[in-house]
Amino acid sequence: MSTLTVTNIKATGETASRAVSGVAAAWVSFIAAGSVSIRNSLNTSSIDDNGTGNFRVNFSTSFATNDYVPSCTTWQSNFTINVNENFPLPQTSYQDLTTLENNSNTDPNHVNLSFHGDLA
Repeated sequence: MSTLTVTNIKATGETASRAVSGVAAAWVSFIAAGSVSIRNSLNTSSIDDNGTGNFRVNFSTSFATNDYVPSCTTWQSNFTINVNENFPLPQTSYQDLTTLENNSNTDPNHVNLSFHGDLA
C-alpha cells in the first residue's frame, strides 16, 4: 500500500485555502444577544450590530457576484426557538440579516450562518 501526503491541493480557479468546490466560502457562528461576538468563523472579518435583530456580516474576501446562497440557524443555550430570518439583497462584501425571536422581538442567543458561492 502507498501513502500520498500533500500540504495543499489547488483546483483550477480556487485558492489554496478553499480548494474544494461546494464547501462554504464563508461561515460564522456568533453570539447575538447582548454584545455581539464572533465564536468562530471563516472568511468573516466582523459583525455589525445595527439594532435588535439587525446584523451585518462583513466578509474578509468578497464574493465574485451577489448570487451566493446564504443559510442561517439560530438557537438559545438550552432550547430551540422559533425565529424569523430575513436576508435582504446580498452584497459582494457583506450580507445583512434580520433575525428576531417570534412574539418577543429579541435577539436569539446564537446565530450560525454559511455562505456558498464563488469568491472574487
